Amino acid sequence: MMVETLKDIGEFGLIRRIDALLKREGIQAPGVMLGIGDDTASFKARPGHEILVTCDAVVEGRHFLSRHISPLDLGRRSMMLNISDIGAMGGHPLYALVSLGLKKDALVRDIEHLYRGFLEELNPFSASIIGGNLTLSGDGMFIDITLIGEVEEGRAVRRSGAKPGDEILVTGYPGHSAAGLRLLAQSLATEDHPLVRAYNKPSHRAREGRAVALTGRARAMIDTSDGFLGDLGHICEESAAGALLIQKDFPISDELREAAELLKQEPKEFFLRDSDDYQLIITCAPEDAGAIRAAIALTYNGPVTKVGRITAPDKGIRLLLPDGSEQALFAKGWDHFG
Repeated sequence: MMVETLKDIGEFGLIRRIDALLKREGIQAPGVMLGIGDDTASFKARPGHEILVTCDAVVEGRHFLSRHISPLDLGRRSMMLNISDIGAMGGHPLYALVSLGLKKDALVRDIEHLYRGFLEELNPFSASIIGGNLTLSGDGMFIDITLIGEVEEGRAVRRSGAKPGDEILVTGYPGHSAAGLRLLAQSLATEDHPLVRAYNKPSHRAREGRAVALTGRARAMIDTSDGFLGDLGHICEESAAGALLIQKDFPISDELREAAELLKQEPKEFFLRDSDDYQLIITCAPEDAGAIRAAIALTYNGPVTKVGRITAPDKGIRLLLPDGSEQALFAKGWDHFG
């Protein structure tokens, strides 16, 4: 059987293949008036809801290593990080627009598996792909996704609501993905290592973010796409606040401790710095933490850890070390141009 490439079937042949796959394996999201096949897609917004829009680009060699990730997992990962943004606002994803930059010798079956990865993430939300674009790329492929969602009016949780005295909560184990990438890049682990899986197959906390928003108890929330410290810095900047973090309370797993020792780095550095873990940072009044934990526990059995508190802005972000001393932290997250 001949293995087809994009050069064999062309742009419009691929569009027909994608359209057929989406109709066969995807779900038609509610409110869609016009999907793939015209100059634009259209949908009807629901009364009483705000529209949420996010976009993210994933570039070969910068965000993923093609030799270490399957097309299906790449599709899942690319869509998941956009779903995470919608969830971090307390919203529900609805419609996706997908633009691809592809090489002529790309295999058609790989592109189909890429779209199956998109659908694996969208179908559980009854969300659908309603359009996109294809173009020829140069040295590598890229994936650019715009995701549209909704949230009830007044329920969106922003970065700007944190107040001094708030507890800082974090879900899961930030740092796993960054350590997995380092292990992979240095050929110290294979794709079946749990931390490498955390990098290649990350999971979002979108359902949990929506549940938190519906409690009405969170004051600020963000996902950890730029690393815990960088994203906490976004909350502090937008809220005109500072923070005191407590190192001994950081959720550090045994797997991360072992990887950090192998990589000759402190485990806390993986927790604080660059990350692709897509966990949630939440700030709330101390008396509301129980309600937030209970809401998260309905769909997530991982940890929800208090790692510090919001403070006045005058001292910035500080880290309380195990010996009782304090260290000033510079809240710098992932920077594409750094």
